[in-house]
Amino acid sequence: MKMKWKSRLFWLGVLALWLLCSGVAFAGSSLSNRIANYPNWQSKPLLQPVRGEDLGYPDWFRGSWQVTTTLVDLTAPLAPEIVTPGFESNRQFLNQPIQFDVRFVDRPAAQLVSDRAYNGAQLAKAYLGDRGLLAVKLDPKNPNRQITLLKGDRQLVSTVTARATEAPDADQFITSEFFQQEFRGSPQIYFNEVENTTAYQHQPNAEQPIIADQITAIYLSPQDADYFKTLNGSLADPRPVALYRYRMEFQRPG
Repeated sequence: MKMKWKSRLFWLGVLALWLLCSGVAFAGSSLSNRIANYPNWQSKPLLQPVRGEDLGYPDWFRGSWQVTTTLVDLTAPLAPEIVTPGFESNRQFLNQPIQFDVRFVDRPAAQLVSDRAYNGAQLAKAYLGDRGLLAVKLDPKNPNRQITLLKGDRQLVSTVTARATEAPDADQFITSEFFQQEFRGSPQIYFNEVENTTAYQHQPNAEQPIIADQITAIYLSPQDADYFKTLNGSLADPRPVALYRYRMEFQRPG
């Protein structure tokens, strides 16, 4: 597997899957505190295992949006001993806004959800271009599993395994999800684990009716030879090996 390809797929994975949020409220979680403690993250978040359910977003997400996402900070907490593939090359995206379209639609039981296949494809095109992407598909048997197909018989398979949400008030919505990424397309499959924790703020009278603070944390998978080096002492809990922070702004198209 070439490093350049791993770097591009890594970016596709860590950015696209905020659109894969599917979950239920987790009483007693402290996601807002976790965001406030960035970048001092010493372990994974406490989340609930997924059971196939889909997340119902607040009504203020309804419809189509143009999203601008900007990487505002990145750090490798365990460098120089451990640095993930693509981390240094990803510095080129710092303070560079990326735009893509998304939409949130009604599903049965009056549930407002992310149109995940459409949204994932739009974001993939923004980063990879039309020539690199073949399709983004959802597993019909598992709403938490997304498959991104690229040219050259390459795939990124992302599976959400745990998540939580908070709604401190009517205009705030905080989500966190943990998922496994599997990069296919070479003799050796590459794995890692990713956390996306995002705080959305509704500001109905502003030019950007929704803004968000999103943090993506990368963890080594247990299959990685360096995994045990990331464990946090007696807690035996892995620490992130890379952290990325974004500012997101939602505007209505046109």
